[in-house]
Amino acid sequence: MEKFEGYVFAALCSTNFLVSCLIFSKVTREQREPYMDEIFHVPQAQKYCQGKFSEWDPMITTLPGLYLVSVGIIKPVAWLSDLTGKVVCSTAMLRFINLLFNCGNLYLIYLLLCKLHPREKTRTASRRVLSALSLSAFPVLYFFNFLYYTDAGSTFFILFTYLMTLYGCHKAAALLGVCSVLFRQTNIIWLAFCAGTVVAAKMDEAWRVEHTKKREEKSAPSQVPLSLCGVKRVLLFSAEFLCSPGHLKAVLLAAWPYAAVAAGFLAFVVWNDGVVVGDRASHEVCLHFPQIFYFFCFCLLLSFPVSLCYQRVLRFLQAVRKQPLLFLLLASACLLLVWKFTHVHGYLLADNRHYPFYVWKNLFRRHQLVRFLLVPAYIFAGWNFLDSLKSRSLFWTLAFFSCLLVSTVPQKLLEFRYFIVPYLMYRLHMPLPSLPRLAMEFLLYAVVNAVTIYIFIAKTFRWPDSADTQRFMW
Repeated sequence: MEKFEGYVFAALCSTNFLVSCLIFSKVTREQREPYMDEIFHVPQAQKYCQGKFSEWDPMITTLPGLYLVSVGIIKPVAWLSDLTGKVVCSTAMLRFINLLFNCGNLYLIYLLLCKLHPREKTRTASRRVLSALSLSAFPVLYFFNFLYYTDAGSTFFILFTYLMTLYGCHKAAALLGVCSVLFRQTNIIWLAFCAGTVVAAKMDEAWRVEHTKKREEKSAPSQVPLSLCGVKRVLLFSAEFLCSPGHLKAVLLAAWPYAAVAAGFLAFVVWNDGVVVGDRASHEVCLHFPQIFYFFCFCLLLSFPVSLCYQRVLRFLQAVRKQPLLFLLLASACLLLVWKFTHVHGYLLADNRHYPFYVWKNLFRRHQLVRFLLVPAYIFAGWNFLDSLKSRSLFWTLAFFSCLLVSTVPQKLLEFRYFIVPYLMYRLHMPLPSLPRLAMEFLLYAVVNAVTIYIFIAKTFRWPDSADTQRFMW
């Protein structure tokens, strides 16, 4: 069975690469010159190709991981193939690097699914394979495989980091985490998540042992206490755990490589006087709490074939009916956060090449009350998100949700690319859906990809004050 699964997966990998190459060829023929952020990334990578490592474009906000990896791959290939001239480190060749990352992401997603769902190993081979194929076609990520952006490589190294964490190779995970940070500084949050899962596993074990001794096995760590008494119990247990020399030693022995990387990153932030490398005025940190609501809705819309069902909707309505005061307080808190902490970035209002521009224009700007009327949808989307992860332990959930908040809330700009890694982490940790649901998810992603790529290629336009061709994109 395992051999057959391997053959099927290899065939799908080959098919995925072939289809992606055909799309890549079409996109590159239609858009030969660097587009959007490529106008910064491509020239910078070409400078590195020429050995000009001291030259830097101040408009670039990320560290040079993408350019270093690109040069590290292209230069040896060019030498072995006797390639010279402009073709070396051309826009097309640089973009092709992301197709290689796409193949790597597919394989890593498959390995993560195998590791995260071990109990399903013998009877759900087809579901693992189809789930990996579907997630590798996740529309926002898949689209940027054909342009020279940091997303494919950033995702690759974060997934690789997490895989090594799950296998207990913490030094390798920390080293890969450094690579991920070189692609995008905010990946330090997901490296912290990897460390958090290590700590959460130790806490889950201690929690389980404590409650087994007390013969309270009903209080399993996967059950999140909703009462004040339950929250107090968890806080007291956490304090006792972290103050215990034995537990603290076990955590430090496992997590010290992550702590070393975090210390190095903190030193970089102090030296750099901030996280962002360049264009700081456009990347200001703020408390933008509605970002987490946008993310929940984003997850609901793109995962509804596998996460939404009649029983879940019914459970939500029953929960509202049983605890109306709790949901009323939650709605009030959401209304307050939307009222006081909604921020609108200038790019969101001005750049009509991105889909978020049209979401904001056609939904949020229709009336000033729209953002408040969406609060019930936010609550349901958030409840659906948490309910989809109810099989995960309490401390894992706390670690994930903490990192999710830190990665989304400080972002002023509504940008769907910022949701790629948290969405994949969410989707990977859901129980494996049935084959029909996975087929529906893959079909949804395929249709969205086909539409967005077709629009990018065929539906061009021009601004009145520019002769350049403009295209729509995520």
